[in-house]
Amino acid sequence: MRHHAVTGGAGFIASTLIDRLLAEGDRVLALDDLSRGRRAHVDRFADRPGFRFVAVDCADLPAYRAAMVQAHAAHPIDEVWHLAANSDIPAGIADPTIDLDGTFRTTFNTVLILRDLAIPALRFASSSAIYGDLGEAAIREEAGPLEPISNYGAMKLASEAQIRAAVEAFLPRADIFRFPNVVGVPATHGVMLDFVRKLKATPEELDVLGDGTQRKAYLHVEELVAAMLFIRDRATARYNVFNIGPRDDGITVSEIAGLVRDRVAPAAALRFGESARGWVGDVPRFRYDTSRLAALGWLPTLDSRAAIRRALDEIVRQEAGSSPDRR
Repeated sequence: MRHHAVTGGAGFIASTLIDRLLAEGDRVLALDDLSRGRRAHVDRFADRPGFRFVAVDCADLPAYRAAMVQAHAAHPIDEVWHLAANSDIPAGIADPTIDLDGTFRTTFNTVLILRDLAIPALRFASSSAIYGDLGEAAIREEAGPLEPISNYGAMKLASEAQIRAAVEAFLPRADIFRFPNVVGVPATHGVMLDFVRKLKATPEELDVLGDGTQRKAYLHVEELVAAMLFIRDRATARYNVFNIGPRDDGITVSEIAGLVRDRVAPAAALRFGESARGWVGDVPRFRYDTSRLAALGWLPTLDSRAAIRRALDEIVRQEAGSSPDRR
């Protein structure tokens, strides 16, 4: 039985990960300050054996350390899944300290605690945002120079550098997962949730940020979690970096808007902006080269369009108040 600590544990991706870890019979300590995570996402695990939740800000080192020391003393922690981060890119553009604290300082503190408690493994949720805007190029893990265009991307890249230095100095194992756009439930943010809620409020029209030509790759959250666990179990190096994503070229925002409109409010008019960027820091086009992950032996079952369609069904049910289909 492993003991996992999951930061950002009340978030969208973390709650799916925790469900899988508990299903494997392991212990899980979830930590979250509930600034963007939802208490309901962890409350559903309250009766599961081996689960514990602590409300704590991982940017607050003394409080974070105290929670980890207590949990580690009761049952030694085998690995930390560090998913805590600011997920609101425009907010981080407006106030850079949001990403400094929520994205980088949480990582820096995590590395310090791993060193002090001699926890042997770190799994880190990084992002395609570290690469910057590389246009139509298929992005490989060794792409460079890395030039993020958002504070979120900059702080994720700084976090990767801090983890790499920790591996050189003391950390036995670190896995870096570079996420694509991730969809599914429980949805807390993202383009589809935004579109569904806009159409519920104004069913006659849907305002879309940007001109709709933005094209990005999307992966369903359950496939993302499966890939993370696969990398943990199959990769053998001390320091592993993997792009995780579908194997297609993605889907445009205008196509997503059309799919949501047709499902939620078929008579709505789509109104687009004029810029190829939806907001400052938006990367309008990117596609991953996932050959490194394929060579390890993992392939997704859904392409971007199929992931969007499945997630749309789940989000519509979520917003209607019914339980999402987790199959």
